Amino acid sequence: MSLANAAGLLAGFAVDALVGDPRRFHPVAGFGRAATALERRLYRPDRAAGAVFTAVAVGVPVAAAVAASVATRRRPLARAALVAAGTWAVLGARTLRREAGHMAGALERADLPAARDRLSHLCGRDPAALDEPELARATVESVAENTSDAVVAPLFWGAVAGLPGLVGYRAVNTLDAMVGHRSARYARFGTAAARLDDVLNLLPSRLTAALTVAATPVVHGERAETLRVWRRDGADHPSPNAGHCESAMAGALGVRLGGRNVYFGRSETRPFLGDGPRPAALDIRRAARLSGTVGMAATALAAGVAAAVGLATRGARRNGRSARTGRGASSELVARREQGAT
Repeated sequence: MSLANAAGLLAGFAVDALVGDPRRFHPVAGFGRAATALERRLYRPDRAAGAVFTAVAVGVPVAAAVAASVATRRRPLARAALVAAGTWAVLGARTLRREAGHMAGALERADLPAARDRLSHLCGRDPAALDEPELARATVESVAENTSDAVVAPLFWGAVAGLPGLVGYRAVNTLDAMVGHRSARYARFGTAAARLDDVLNLLPSRLTAALTVAATPVVHGERAETLRVWRRDGADHPSPNAGHCESAMAGALGVRLGGRNVYFGRSETRPFLGDGPRPAALDIRRAARLSGTVGMAATALAAGVAAAVGLATRGARRNGRSARTGRGASSELVARREQGAT
């Protein structure tokens, strides 16, 4: 059935590339509303309550996805359609590039109020005091991190686990965005969601960085510089994952990311990633194009892995049936010989 998963991943990516996120009745938005209602029932300012909340909020949709996968086990077209719908629902590649384009356009027009209003579509920083370079930096960093979170990671887990992988990853990532930050309310309650999101993104974030290196043009040493910056700065970020994506993007664009971020009353100072000037509007457009290339490469890779797993599984089953048939034939021959001897 992994062949159906591969077809579904390709189809879902194509639909997202053509039409983007659903305008109404988005499944992820519906999940967010359900998670908010569950939080109201389970919230207590401790980690145990947060762990129960995360287990229920993730376990229920994953169980439903497993049931749907089992129900379509012998129907490859239905399985492919389910995976395609799931892939479309959890990906955000087109939307990410569109939002980056809106931000770049506002900065190119020197319309800082519009750019500040638009920043909330990409990240949770307080835009009130941000100038053009800081708005551009926030956008490039968001494009880099969300290339992993909204594109590469869902495809990775879809290749590994099909529809349950797609649904489970998006559920965890959404919970992390809701309760995983270090506010007074969620400092302990959100720990389980944040840690689980870190674990699920360990491999995809590094794959995103590697694909960013591969997608960087081989002119004037850009690819080598991207790899150098990633290896030097990738582990400097306080997040175990975001720094890999952001440092690779910084190297590819030849800019410097990192610095002081303000999140509505809470300030964090991040280490610098990369060398060169602060980003500008043109760098946002370059980052969006690079994100698109990485997304296409990740899709091809995910579909290839899923197809290879499917072919290997089919071959193993065929060999198992042949072996059982061969043993049955040998046993029958032995029985006939014994009957002849008597």
